[in-house]
Amino acid sequence: MMQLINNQYQIQGLNLIDVANQYETPVYVYDGDKIVNQYRKLSSAFGSTKVKIKYACKALTNINILKLLKNEGSGIDTVSIQEVWLAIKAGFDPKDILYTPNCVSIEEIAMAVELGVQINIDNISILEQFGNKYGNTVPVCIRINPHIMAGGNHQISTGHIDSKFGISYYQMRHLVRVVTLHNIDVVGLHMHTGSDILDAGVFIQGAELLYDAAKNFKNLRFLDFGSGFKVAYKLGDYTVNIAETGKAISESFNNFCKEYGRELELWFEPGKYIVSEAGFFVVKVNVIKQTTSTVFVGVDSGQNHLIRPMFYNAHHHIVNLSNPEGTERIYSVVGYICETDTFAWDRKLNEVREGDLLAFYNAGAYGYSMSSNYNSRFRPAEVLIYKGESHLIRKRETMEDLLKNQVEVDL
Repeated sequence: MMQLINNQYQIQGLNLIDVANQYETPVYVYDGDKIVNQYRKLSSAFGSTKVKIKYACKALTNINILKLLKNEGSGIDTVSIQEVWLAIKAGFDPKDILYTPNCVSIEEIAMAVELGVQINIDNISILEQFGNKYGNTVPVCIRINPHIMAGGNHQISTGHIDSKFGISYYQMRHLVRVVTLHNIDVVGLHMHTGSDILDAGVFIQGAELLYDAAKNFKNLRFLDFGSGFKVAYKLGDYTVNIAETGKAISESFNNFCKEYGRELELWFEPGKYIVSEAGFFVVKVNVIKQTTSTVFVGVDSGQNHLIRPMFYNAHHHIVNLSNPEGTERIYSVVGYICETDTFAWDRKLNEVREGDLLAFYNAGAYGYSMSSNYNSRFRPAEVLIYKGESHLIRKRETMEDLLKNQVEVDL
């Protein structure tokens, strides 16, 4: 957790300016202790219910973060065969890896089957192909779309009626027919409604549908409620009360297990909840540019490194590390990409000067993992602060990295 102490923004006693100067900007900095604490807070919120946490690694795939969570006992949720490979490389046992792809080929799914991970299928076409190929020899989980609009952003809500994810709850009769005819071994049911969920209500609303669907499958071992627990984006923002939410979900789930006739496991796949607030993106101010209507702060990064503000209209709190006590003024913070490239419009910041360092909060999730080489810019370094020490966990790219897969030909 970053704190302002003696006019310095610090993480675990380390001045963030010193860290940024050591590793150069732009740079992603992660608080490893915060990641561990978020994992522990979530995994302990469900009382005696058998809970398994599968970290949704698409949020942040650095192998050191994966190892950190594996050491805490986490499983892992993957959405591509490449993420499966990363998880195995990080040391996860295949039985602890959930593979939940979308719109992939049966050939990619077969690759995951060969590795022994838990397969999660989200459309009837692939389920039929899976049944033809494997019958009841490979256990499978099925992703249900509950048609619930959850969270405040349509782009990151995945359970509504127009979503491409999951098999519609209203196709249950067809789904059961396919499972029966192919003798498919269904061991889990899954849903994921989206992000920014504040309380247990949305989970339980979707869970009631899963409970009803479960009556059709007698060999279930688990139900997977996805994730979407809300984190704070702004100072004083509402966040999920994980203790109250965990208690309510556990009570609902345990009642279902009694009706089902045996105790099942309850799975969750948090990504943003675990890593978002642990990440900070530090940039340097290149230029202060005043126009007739706006004062722009131009920094040494852009949407190529942090696309969420442009892509999702996401809010990232920003602080001036170099002048934390300066008079507040209004700025628009923009990047160096040849494109509309705005991090924040009309934002109050302590007076910003050329050369100052700024830090973006909530940069741990979908920051580096969605970065690119647009404008042929190099992607930044990643640094992990853990137990009071900083560690370089990804080097800044170089021209060699940019060219390494290009093949020059004689024309």
